[in-house]
Amino acid sequence: TLLRLLAGTLQPSSGQCEVKGRTAALLELGVGLQPQLTGLDNIRLGLALRGLSQADIQLYTPQVVEFAELGDWAKRAVKTYSSGMTMRMGFALATVVAPDVLIVDEALAVGDQYFQKKSLERLRTIVREGATLVFCSHNLYQVREMCESALWLEHGKIRLLGAVQPVVDAYQDACRARQSVNTHPSTAYPTTGISH
Repeated sequence: TLLRLLAGTLQPSSGQCEVKGRTAALLELGVGLQPQLTGLDNIRLGLALRGLSQADIQLYTPQVVEFAELGDWAKRAVKTYSSGMTMRMGFALATVVAPDVLIVDEALAVGDQYFQKKSLERLRTIVREGATLVFCSHNLYQVREMCESALWLEHGKIRLLGAVQPVVDAYQDACRARQSVNTHPSTAYPTTGISH
């Protein structure tokens, strides 16, 4: 819910959510692609919807195709793509032009290890260039690697906010405590998540 609020795809029922700058969200890779259109047509359409000029669309289209490793598949209808190809194209399209704020939700759990590593490096580059990364994941290794600070939410309330390592440690301690009392459901911790 928080990520959708930040991305602007959901409005708060109360309070305010303010994000400064151009945002890009990787909440569900491949959503919004038109299956009957070719990869190239989808890329051009996606870039146009982001407000890019025709010159920029021509510049960035080959970069998306190359990063997603589509090759000749770029000329085929997206409905013929595997889910991995669709997700690679979705990630490449969303990150080819660096936003001010990039919102990522478990998007790196897809694809093979090579593409995951390549995607993480692209995210690092975007951050080095000055963007803010909001990264939600249950992969605590990636949270430690990618983030400077962390927010642990539990049932919509802030459980802990601060430097990434202490928050991750506290989250892991709570998970271990929950597992140890699993035979006594009334004392178990609620389901938790961590994001940055």
